[in-house]
Amino acid sequence: EEMQKFLLYNSVEPEELPTLRELNTIEICKIWSAISRHIYKQLLQKRAVEIGIGSFAVVPTHATVAEGKVLPIERPMFILNKPVKMFYSLESEEAKIPEETPIVNPDFEAITANTHFRHEIVDHCVQETLLCFAGALRDNKEVEFSFR
Repeated sequence: EEMQKFLLYNSVEPEELPTLRELNTIEICKIWSAISRHIYKQLLQKRAVEIGIGSFAVVPTHATVAEGKVLPIERPMFILNKPVKMFYSLESEEAKIPEETPIVNPDFEAITANTHFRHEIVDHCVQETLLCFAGALRDNKEVEFSFR
């Protein structure tokens, strides 16, 4: 199972991650911005994108506007997988991906078409970044991931 590798009993040291060790910060940011664009396109097409520890999806919710009126809206969210949430004892608002939403994996071929990186580099960069993220969750560190 893909997700198992993100359930860490020990922290991950950067030197254990060969791809991130080879890339500089600008390169890592370029890869993630290509992934971000790819995810955005999928969300526009009403698909959810699963990336190992959870999924990016557009979920229905409500916004309260003037005079307490409630409007149904859709908002993009990152939803952690249940086993990951349980393993790290995390709390987050319950959000469900709508039944009719197809869930896809990132298309690394399509993503690399827009970068000068090889397909494996992009794939490993994602996996290793997620391992760092999982390590931070494990050690209760504050993490900020910003997507446009």
